[in-house]
Amino acid sequence: MLPEAPDPAAVSALAAELRLPELVCRLLCQRGYDGPESAKRYLRPRLDQLHDPFALLDLDRAVDRLARAVRAGELIMVHGDYDVDGICSTTLLTRAIRGFGGRVEPFIPRRLEDGYDLSMAGVSAAIAARAKVLVTCDCGTNALAPVEAAQAAGIDVIVSDHHLPSGPVPACVAVLNPRRPECPYPDKDLAAVGVAFKIALALAKVLGVSDEPIYRMLDLVALATIADIAPLRGENRVLVRYGLKVLDSAPTLGVRALLRAAGLEGKRITAGRVGYVLAPRLNAAGRIGHALRGVELLTTADEHEAHTIARELEEMNRQRQELDRSTLRRASELVDALDLDTTFGIVLAEPGWHPGVIGIVASRLLETVCRPVVLVALQGDEGKGSGRSIPAFDLHGALTACRDLLIRFGGHRAAAGVTVAASRVEALAERFNEVARARLTADDLVPELHVDAEISLSAATPDLEALLRHFEPFGAGNATPVLVARGVRLAAPPRVVGQSHLKLRLTADGAELEAIGWGMGALAPELAPGTPFDVAFRLERDEWNGEVRLQARLADLRR
Repeated sequence: MLPEAPDPAAVSALAAELRLPELVCRLLCQRGYDGPESAKRYLRPRLDQLHDPFALLDLDRAVDRLARAVRAGELIMVHGDYDVDGICSTTLLTRAIRGFGGRVEPFIPRRLEDGYDLSMAGVSAAIAARAKVLVTCDCGTNALAPVEAAQAAGIDVIVSDHHLPSGPVPACVAVLNPRRPECPYPDKDLAAVGVAFKIALALAKVLGVSDEPIYRMLDLVALATIADIAPLRGENRVLVRYGLKVLDSAPTLGVRALLRAAGLEGKRITAGRVGYVLAPRLNAAGRIGHALRGVELLTTADEHEAHTIARELEEMNRQRQELDRSTLRRASELVDALDLDTTFGIVLAEPGWHPGVIGIVASRLLETVCRPVVLVALQGDEGKGSGRSIPAFDLHGALTACRDLLIRFGGHRAAAGVTVAASRVEALAERFNEVARARLTADDLVPELHVDAEISLSAATPDLEALLRHFEPFGAGNATPVLVARGVRLAAPPRVVGQSHLKLRLTADGAELEAIGWGMGALAPELAPGTPFDVAFRLERDEWNGEVRLQARLADLRR
């Protein structure tokens, strides 16, 4: 589907002002950057574009209490979630407070034993450690009872989070969450690690110390922001752009060990490589083992320990991949038994599923069925669930409509976690589908490929690819431009490489371009030399064995 063409006059004016090709300026206008200043801010993100941390509601109270704790030598417990965002947020605050001379102990719950969010397990750990302050990272907004228990035990609680409140927020020292309706913070898209970054900067200011060490941890901010699929616009775009530079040049010791174990050492680190290669390895700690191991990796100053933990995570990730495959096979079998004409929202449950992988499987299933999906891992009389949603459906809002059937839930529009009694899973599936049917149309369930521009094959040049790299980092909220070339032909017979990938050499207008279609090998017999067809693709540089060449990464073909 081609977007509505932007105003030609605006495109021409932008091209003249910025001295850029009209195609690039059309793409900028389509993304909402139709004025010279907004386009420059997009193309050249800078750290001085970041908002004042103190715009966060309650931040002054939070850093005042933390500063008193640092000066008095009181123990601060930093309690994170067990995903990449939680691990990196916990690491960033732990390292920052230690660097400021404070006493700090990180804590991350065990997924299977302690469950999601701040729970009594975290409160008990804080009491046992004799902590005076408990700071949450990536959790706590909806943990009313545990926060109350901690406060009653004489522990001052500071919540830092980015999940949508399901109701009133806890009564404590501070609740730092840009998604609180009453919070005036201008950018609501920050991941939890972004909130932790703001806390650390503000604390440095209050303590009167340099904030340079905080900026050196932007690799953690980029890693977690990408892994949490936070929109790469606004502040997140700035944080990730600079964080990728740190990843490329001077990453944290633990991140460097992770890069080496993943085979990325010496390669250009893009948002894609972070999301698809690096983040899953760190995530594996919380899914298969204990996420605190990830914090230990990212806080260690010992190179041998860093490489030991990185190798452990590599093995955990391999185990996680095997669990993914078996769970996806079974979930696909359950979907095959559904009537998808009447099922708009899917809830599947199974004893024996591993709670650590159902979120990943839900994401993969979503790509196939194009419907919101909640998978529940049943253990005894209770189930832990993870959901993913399509753009047209607010998952958190739908679960709010099912809240009387749930023990607890939390998350946001695109992803959420639930706890549900096994006896209520069937009722949840029924209600969830009813809500989906009321809020979605059949058209919402058809996957659409959004095309940015139609070009000739001869226009797909290295110069264009280099200009489009200024649109990076790509990801949620800032997709890689998809281009269409019509009437192309094959310059050579199609090949299948690997197990299922389609390799083509395209020709049109006297130009040729190599193309790769991941997982599209089954289309090879349908393509005949001499027969014209249309291709949708993303233009990229292919780096292989030290060689760099231009390549079209195929998104779709139309014969």
